[in-house]
Amino acid sequence: MTMARRLRAALDFLYLASGVLAALCLVAILVLIVIQMVARWTGEVFPGAPDYAGYAMAAASFLAFASALNHGAHIRVSILLNAVGNRAARWLEIWCFGIGSLIAWYFVHFAWRFVYWSWKFHDVSQGQDRTALWVPQSAMLAGAVILAIALSDNLVHLIFTGRHRLRTDVIEQSFGE
Repeated sequence: MTMARRLRAALDFLYLASGVLAALCLVAILVLIVIQMVARWTGEVFPGAPDYAGYAMAAASFLAFASALNHGAHIRVSILLNAVGNRAARWLEIWCFGIGSLIAWYFVHFAWRFVYWSWKFHDVSQGQDRTALWVPQSAMLAGAVILAIALSDNLVHLIFTGRHRLRTDVIEQSFGE
């Protein structure tokens, strides 16, 4: 297997794994809510359950971004791309993926600093759980890094092959084209 195929397989596995982790975070939210409901019915207290559910929601959101991007689930306004020729559409897509990649990597840079300083100063949550904030922030950072990689991957693929790797649904095509 060539190096390019191994890299492609590794990236596809990374996107799939981040989507699976996002789904597991959603299951964790469900479990936390059910446990909190049972605790209320039995007169017990589960301190920090809303905070943990919030952390899981943030992790699920960020971890799902790259997988959603590659499955064509992000909103794309393709009216302009359909109105111009193939050459102009390619340049517009390169510009969009380029700007998206730059913004994503810019966010990663500051998210990394955010996590680092939370870790350095032993920052903890304000709720009853007293969770070290760098732990849930790390899930956000991981999702942001994977999204930045996915955007850059699509940009490079578009530059070298002339097409991106986003899959489009038949339903989307039936309304837009």
